[in-house]
Amino acid sequence: MRSENVKLHEIIGIDSELNKLQDMDILLEKILTEARRVVGADAGSLYISDGEKLTINYAQNDTKQRELPSGEKLIYSVFSIPINTQTISGYAAATGEAVNIPDAYEIPESAPYGFNPHYDRVSGYKSTSMLAVPLSTNMGDILGVIQVINKLDEKANVIAFSKEDELLVTHFATNATVALQRAQMTRAILLRMIKMAELRDPKETGPHVNRVAGYAVEIYERWAKEQGVEPREIERTKDSFRMAAILHDVGKVAISDNILKKPGRFTDDEYAIMKQHTLHGARLFLNKQSIFDEMAIEVALNHHENWDGTGYPGHVDVETGAPLKTDADGNVVGKKGEEIPLFGRIVAISDVYDALRSRRVYKESWTDEQTLEEIRKMSGSKFDPELVEIFFKVLPTIETISDKYKDHNEQ
Repeated sequence: MRSENVKLHEIIGIDSELNKLQDMDILLEKILTEARRVVGADAGSLYISDGEKLTINYAQNDTKQRELPSGEKLIYSVFSIPINTQTISGYAAATGEAVNIPDAYEIPESAPYGFNPHYDRVSGYKSTSMLAVPLSTNMGDILGVIQVINKLDEKANVIAFSKEDELLVTHFATNATVALQRAQMTRAILLRMIKMAELRDPKETGPHVNRVAGYAVEIYERWAKEQGVEPREIERTKDSFRMAAILHDVGKVAISDNILKKPGRFTDDEYAIMKQHTLHGARLFLNKQSIFDEMAIEVALNHHENWDGTGYPGHVDVETGAPLKTDADGNVVGKKGEEIPLFGRIVAISDVYDALRSRRVYKESWTDEQTLEEIRKMSGSKFDPELVEIFFKVLPTIETISDKYKDHNEQ
């Protein structure tokens, strides 16, 4: 009983941390990490409900992670399973009940669900004890399922999850669901803002901005770890940065769709108007009330600046657009090198990478080889060369994110 009380107090502390996170993806990763930690699980996955199916959003595996070189992340396939009683997580979602299995390979034939060993065969990892708990709202809606795998004892032996573990994760899931509902509302508001931009510019879709934000967070996290930034600070920054990156082009709502939807090249006057979207976007957040507002300004304003100083809008006053620094001919001087804030430099790479790989009305999508060659070519001119190297280090994770947020016509 004493151990259970200690764990419950620990969960209360975790709840407080979850409620500080606003971005849905950052929160989901945190939920899975903490659920595993509370019960000592070696691995786990988190599924989110998507209509009549569950889609895996995050997977973690300490054993497989230790096999990777330092700094690399575990890569997992994005897949969906139907919400029915035939699979373990599907059963938890369909019935709203927790499923606690001592050995996935010894499930009785009388059980309505079964275990698919495909992942185990592919990875060489054996899933034995499993606990699947639904993320259920107080109205009975199922938002997803937490599945923790292989509880370890003090000697790292796999053991079954206890009834106490089941109660702890169920309690944790109840509070995590409240945090997730709030994060889903925040995401919905952000995507509505993007939808307004999409009415002007069809390129600004939900999948596109989610991909760009996902790439940007991975680049930042790897950079921050290499710089020795504290893990808690990295998590806080990722939370605000991902939301800011989603809104990198929100200023396009102020640009005429006659310009944004033009299939050919812009005239000089049209291009000058187009470039103003960076200022329009930044101005939306000038009444700074949070770190998110500051990051949103930084990203919207600077993601078209170039490392060599040839980008835009350059050294200008955000509110008025008046030049703050000009050359001998009176032209605005672009920000150069580390004059460009870090988060703007990161989103610049992420945005161009996704744009090159995407089909547009004025161009076909580039191949992966062409895209990566172009990113390399622009290192040191358009992009920060240090961040380009980090981009290539996290490329496998970036490719997974690309698969996770496919354009609607690819699904």
